[in-house]
Amino acid sequence: MSSKVGFIGLGTMGLPMAINLVEAGHNVRGFDVVTAQAEKAREHGFETVSSAVEAADGADLLITMLPKGDHVRQVLLAEGGPLDVLAPGSIVVDCSTIDVATSRDVAAAGTRRGIHVLDAPVSGGVGGATAGTLTFMVGGSAEAVRSAQHAFDAMGNKTVHCGEAGAGQVAKTCNQLVFGSNLVAVSEAFVLGERSGLSAQKLYDVLSTSSGNSWALAQFCPRPGLVEAAAANNDYAPRFAADLLAKDLGLAVAAADGADMELRVAAAARQLVDELATASPRLDCSAVIRVIDPDDTAVPST
Repeated sequence: MSSKVGFIGLGTMGLPMAINLVEAGHNVRGFDVVTAQAEKAREHGFETVSSAVEAADGADLLITMLPKGDHVRQVLLAEGGPLDVLAPGSIVVDCSTIDVATSRDVAAAGTRRGIHVLDAPVSGGVGGATAGTLTFMVGGSAEAVRSAQHAFDAMGNKTVHCGEAGAGQVAKTCNQLVFGSNLVAVSEAFVLGERSGLSAQKLYDVLSTSSGNSWALAQFCPRPGLVEAAAANNDYAPRFAADLLAKDLGLAVAAADGADMELRVAAAARQLVDELATASPRLDCSAVIRVIDPDDTAVPST
């Protein structure tokens, strides 16, 4: 099944997602405020336009992948914006990781126009976006999810319908809460182990085959020389930048405030990640170990 797809946000995640749609046979028209990203898109054989409205005009399906909730509001809730040119019955899939309130406001604006809006944040990172193996956490109507499934299948290998509008953002927030807290705990474990005379290699050998194993350890091990793909091997060049994890943990704390609960573990993790993001926002989030161990007292990993 081929669709006319508008794609707004051709950044690090959005561009490979759009490329996978093109390769699956969809007619994609893309827009990004950064000219260089639009040029990269054209190199991959699909049309780019000069505005978000042009990207949406005539589309059956509009996908957005934007950095923050403010950006989503500015684009999708603008007077005379994309929602005003989409035909009734069209579907909007917002893959941005943002606050629940914004997702629900955009969904309500779509409903008033007869447009289905799905919040569909992703997990899998740039690697998953490139390989087409993302997981989509989706909020919105089941009918719209079924109608958009062909696009999800082109960009990922798992789609979880989490519930009504905003439910996808809730699921993503909870996921990031676990990841961020786990990454900080893994970093503390390495510093504690090393300061107590245990090599990083020996600790990794234990954690990776025991109950302490996790995605954070397997993909974002904070000490170099232990996991081939880890950013620590490349002086923490970002696979998932510190400022992005700081944003996600901030969303988790805000969501908890709205649910009248206190996040004790995640709030502590957020403080450390915020410290890293303030000093070095574009380092990989696993560089949080430098905040925990500012004097770098680590012994060699072997």
